[in-house]
Amino acid sequence: MGVAIRRAVESDRAAVTRLLDEAFQDDPVSCWVFPDADHRRRTHHKLMGAFLDIVLSEGRVDLTEDGRAAALWLSVPAGEPEDHDGEDDGPAEMREAVDPDNERVELVGRLTGAVHPTGRAHEYLLLIAVTPEHQGEGLGTALIGSVLDRCDREGLPAYLEASNARSRRLYERLGFAFTGRPVDLPDGPRMWPMWREPQATSAVS
Repeated sequence: MGVAIRRAVESDRAAVTRLLDEAFQDDPVSCWVFPDADHRRRTHHKLMGAFLDIVLSEGRVDLTEDGRAAALWLSVPAGEPEDHDGEDDGPAEMREAVDPDNERVELVGRLTGAVHPTGRAHEYLLLIAVTPEHQGEGLGTALIGSVLDRCDREGLPAYLEASNARSRRLYERLGFAFTGRPVDLPDGPRMWPMWREPQATSAVS
């Protein structure tokens, strides 16, 4: 039985923010950004909401009809990054909006940005979330697969950062490969940037 997927809109913001917050509360990267559990429970949703606002404005949020899973995608054009002199204000603005005294909010953005490929246009999976009680049911695979099918038809690569070994294995099964340059958060977990070349599709007459 297929998974019904639709594109999220602004009126879905509160529900999707709750979904992201719940799904990533215990993620290794979230725990590194917000090491104090009480502070994480109070603040983590702001970071998820900030990411969501960017994608609602500039990208695409795919949501299962039952609201149990969501995927946040950005279309990245080819070319050099705009911050040639290291003056990208995005991570600093994120920190100011989410948790001004927490330098890790800014640092994780700068470290992942430093390894993000710029040579070719691609689809960037910023976040994918499934409610904890429904993980392992194939919802995430269905969400990713719908975009990867389009990437294959259009000849577009895809990119993401795996934040734990379990998700890395899932992405490898979907055709992603580790780029060879990890992101090691200071005194924290490793992230695996992963790239997927478009795969040949069978012609249909």
